[in-house]
Amino acid sequence: MSLKLIVTKDGSHTIQGAGGVTYHSTFGAIQESMHIFINAGLRAIGDRDPIRIFELGFGTGLNALLTLLEAADKGRAVYYEAVETEPLAADMAKELNYCSQLGRTGCESFFERLHGSSWETPDILHPGFTFFKTRRPAQGYLLRQPADLVYYDAFDPATQPELWTPEVLQGLYGQLAPGALLVTYCCKGAVQRALRSAGFAVEKLPGPPGKREILRARKP
Repeated sequence: MSLKLIVTKDGSHTIQGAGGVTYHSTFGAIQESMHIFINAGLRAIGDRDPIRIFELGFGTGLNALLTLLEAADKGRAVYYEAVETEPLAADMAKELNYCSQLGRTGCESFFERLHGSSWETPDILHPGFTFFKTRRPAQGYLLRQPADLVYYDAFDPATQPELWTPEVLQGLYGQLAPGALLVTYCCKGAVQRALRSAGFAVEKLPGPPGKREILRARKP
């Protein structure tokens, strides 16, 4: 797939692929990820220690980077597991401007390690932050540890319909800890119904700029 960097409205990069599909909102990549995954997810899950996070769609690594920085700031222990079947080329990952936009000391080294760490091997990127990434498909994937929080960041159902089915969501539900949260930008009715059929309690939340609503689902 032919990929190119584009600058979003908050100054941070996203990547655009075939058909104009983008990895993040063109209204602002960083502000979208902060709003959905950090504010509505990580900061809402409570004081679990460690917190076990599963990301479906590692992509640019932005969600993982923001999580690592938040964990470092708050002294939170995190186990972070991510799947990505089509990882970015190293040269494209190096061009992403998230660290310069965030202006955080040490950010570049963290971001390089997220992309450069070995696949299928846990890596301690910061005291208390363990990172594991795999190229295995999400369908039928078995988590290494039950997750407390899920970043469901696959491409939209029109692009990757196979990742939004009731069967996939039901399989994931069974691997989550009681009280676990799932957050996603996708608010389509079919996705809400699939989440509810899997057993989740679903709520709509206000979205980031350019997005009316997002979803947060909880395992009772």
